[in-house]
Amino acid sequence: MQFEYIGYFLVAILGLYILVKVFAWPLKLLFKLIINAVLGVILLLVVNFIGQYFNFYIGINAITAIIAGFLGVPGVIFLIIFKLFL
Repeated sequence: MQFEYIGYFLVAILGLYILVKVFAWPLKLLFKLIINAVLGVILLLVVNFIGQYFNFYIGINAITAIIAGFLGVPGVIFLIIFKLFL
């Protein structure tokens, strides 16, 4: 009878492990998006701070915040190139 409880315990531990793995993946993705967004906005502010000496400014609005937030550093580089050439 005690071997039966050990089997239930092992199945419960395995189920809990699988459940944690399934829910941890979206949290890692969300954490990575939040880090990317923060770095993108900080980089936008740095570009605007340095750009004020060269009469260069990227407006911080919903579109630029989304681009900088999702893409991070490459998004800010894209915004700089877009502003310079268009």
